[in-house]
Amino acid sequence: MGEQENGQPAGPASAASDEWGDPTTQQMRTIGQRRREAERKLDLHLEEASHKGEAPATEGEHHSEG
Repeated sequence: MGEQENGQPAGPASAASDEWGDPTTQQMRTIGQRRREAERKLDLHLEEASHKGEAPATEGEHHSEG
């Protein structure tokens, strides 16, 4: 009701909807860059995890051969 007293019943609502509208080109680029970085980081973690799982088995084989 305070908004009606100020004479701005739709002002803040429309401003908020404009603010949260379609992303700009720069925002899309930033999102894409962050996504690529996150995917690279995930790939690195997955690769490290798979190597950690293989490391004890390969080290054990080397010890038995040597």
